[in-house]
Amino acid sequence: MALLRAGRFDPGRRGAVALALVGLAATVVAGVVLLRSRPSEQPLMVPGSVRSAAAAQTDRAGEVVVAVAGKIRHPGLVRLPAGSRVDDAVRAAGGAAPGASTGLVNLARKLIDGEQVLIGVDPPPGAAPGTGPSAATGASGVAPIDLNAAVAGDVDHLPGIGPVLAERIVSWRTEHGRFASVDQLRQVSGIGESKYQQLKARVRV
Repeated sequence: MALLRAGRFDPGRRGAVALALVGLAATVVAGVVLLRSRPSEQPLMVPGSVRSAAAAQTDRAGEVVVAVAGKIRHPGLVRLPAGSRVDDAVRAAGGAAPGASTGLVNLARKLIDGEQVLIGVDPPPGAAPGTGPSAATGASGVAPIDLNAAVAGDVDHLPGIGPVLAERIVSWRTEHGRFASVDQLRQVSGIGESKYQQLKARVRV
């Protein structure tokens, strides 16, 4: 039985230990409650299917889509990295069918988005071998060259255009920004009216 001495309450040794344990337990409980009440950072979940329009546009800009037809193993549309050659398109479509020849097809030519590649089929009059009519073709039957995407090597084979004039076309674009219309070719030094008339159906913007 606890004794009262000098006006103070003496809980005894066991009572003191019990009080100490109670105080420790209260401290632990208070700490747990405090930790649980602190706000925690939650990661922002972004659905993988949600992509910005700019990112999608970047992806599309890095490829060309061409139609491969004629005597080919798997005719149809093929998607290839920008800068691919006709040979890459033929390989992507499974190669030429047995008995078909690619001897007259310029397999080294760079592809242009939206064009058609014909294998083992006579092209329309005036068209280059290995190409066919498509929504993107010009009067010559060959897909026109994009003035805003072409490099000098893409345009130096056009009528009346050599390496020097091709570099001028690319330099004009660098100095003035994108070609807004094909008519602006007239502003390139060395391209007169007659030469412009030869080029306008073979290029686009």
